[in-house]
Amino acid sequence: MESFSTSIDLVQFIGKLGDLKDEHYHMTLTLSAIIELLIEKGLISRQELERKTTELDQLMIGSPYPMA
Repeated sequence: MESFSTSIDLVQFIGKLGDLKDEHYHMTLTLSAIIELLIEKGLISRQELERKTTELDQLMIGSPYPMA
């Protein structure tokens, strides 16, 4: 915690972190609602969604830089 010059800086940092957590929650909730609506309307299936998330997850496991 020595990197914060004052207690006020620390309080402001903690406040910003709280704001980010709240924003993350709302974005996740919105994304979940959109996914559920797409599935309900038959535009995508849960299996397609699971397949695509697995595919994208596998891309993230490797190096961020393509190997030539």
